[in-house]
Amino acid sequence: MFSITSSEWYKLRKSKIIGILLVGPMVGLFIGLTAGLDNLGTGMNEWYVKLLSMNLTYALLFLPLITGVLASTTCRYEHQSGGWKQLLALPVTRGRVFASKYILLMALVMVIQLLYLGSIYLVGIIDGIQDAFPLAIVWKSIFGGWVATLPLVGLQLWMSILFKSFAAPFAVNVIFTLPTILVVNSERFGPYYPWAQPFSMMYISESADDVFFVPWDQLLTVVGGSFLLFSVGGYLYFQRKAV
Repeated sequence: MFSITSSEWYKLRKSKIIGILLVGPMVGLFIGLTAGLDNLGTGMNEWYVKLLSMNLTYALLFLPLITGVLASTTCRYEHQSGGWKQLLALPVTRGRVFASKYILLMALVMVIQLLYLGSIYLVGIIDGIQDAFPLAIVWKSIFGGWVATLPLVGLQLWMSILFKSFAAPFAVNVIFTLPTILVVNSERFGPYYPWAQPFSMMYISESADDVFFVPWDQLLTVVGGSFLLFSVGGYLYFQRKAV
């Protein structure tokens, strides 16, 4: 597995992956420095005000969308000049190829989350925030957002294996991500919509007792259930894919 994952990373290094990883943190940095939400800061930790403004765009739109870009990038070479045949002709199983791509994608999403954490802290330093940095709560928000992308990465990897076009998986992701702006405000549909989970799990709460900022039953049923559905579906499709 390690050698397969290393080879996948070697292929990605030849692409513009570094620029892709930096887009999200730079967007968060720009929003944090320009958003004017001072009216929300009465009696509230100033870090929370920044996080609310930054997460609104980052977790609601960018984080779900970037999974599609990363997944399409990881399958780009295999869709060119019979790449799937060349790869599967090697002494590797399809299951390990799928798992290595998935593991690499989740690692890249974690890198983006850590860079975003750095941009949050940088915004506070530039703005001269004097309140104590709520590390425990911010870290739970960062890690929770990463967990929420588990099913989205599984689905996007499935779509990227299915479609040869780089744009097709991204288009599918956009179609389901844009309604999140409306769905997230719905008490009926918001808690069960997979594309709304990154925002829900990165939402800042003043309670540091919860592991995440969503109920455990929602975490297990929505995130866990959709993760199994999308990942197992993509795995089974890849096992039967004709190359």
